[in-house]
Amino acid sequence: MENGHKKSPGRPKASEQKQPTSEAILQSAQTLFMEYGYQRVSIDDVARHCGVTKATVYYYYETKAELFTKMMEDMMETIRAQMEKVLRADDSLYDKLLRITNAHLKATFHIDMEGFLRETKASLSEEQQKAMQEAEDTMNTTLEEAFTRAMDQGEIPSVPLKFAVQTYVTLLRLGNYRDQDHRPLFPSTEESAEAIVDFYWNGMFPQSKE
Repeated sequence: MENGHKKSPGRPKASEQKQPTSEAILQSAQTLFMEYGYQRVSIDDVARHCGVTKATVYYYYETKAELFTKMMEDMMETIRAQMEKVLRADDSLYDKLLRITNAHLKATFHIDMEGFLRETKASLSEEQQKAMQEAEDTMNTTLEEAFTRAMDQGEIPSVPLKFAVQTYVTLLRLGNYRDQDHRPLFPSTEESAEAIVDFYWNGMFPQSKE
């Protein structure tokens, strides 16, 4: 990652910090990784962005791969918590999925998530890849629980649970598609979200009403 910033001012005084240093580092890492990708961001870049020394970053995270893994775990846990809040609402499952899809597409509008994750795979250890997979599985479990409640309440017919969830997640990722000119499938995230959920709902639950 190229930049013309001056040397990092070093670790800020404890009295000046508004959040724990480890969390501030993760926040800076997320901003940079999401904007520039894994390969183009260095520990120096993260330290400079966070306003701490390189040694401080290494104090909390031994390698860039460890920092990235922790960042992804935290980000997926945040998404899972937000997802659970939506899924616990009194709305219909259709409306819940529409809200989740729209929020996801807005949050990742400028990010090629598939390419982003593919780029990092070779740089992570087997243990780090497993940690990220477990975090993703936890998110999927939250969806499975919501689908189970909807089936038990008769809102949707009984379908193979994991198949239903994985099909939705696959379509959700499709919303990040861009052509060679970086154009999305639809003009707005709202239209993309509605198209994805409608396609999914009509295919998976054709007899169910919204």
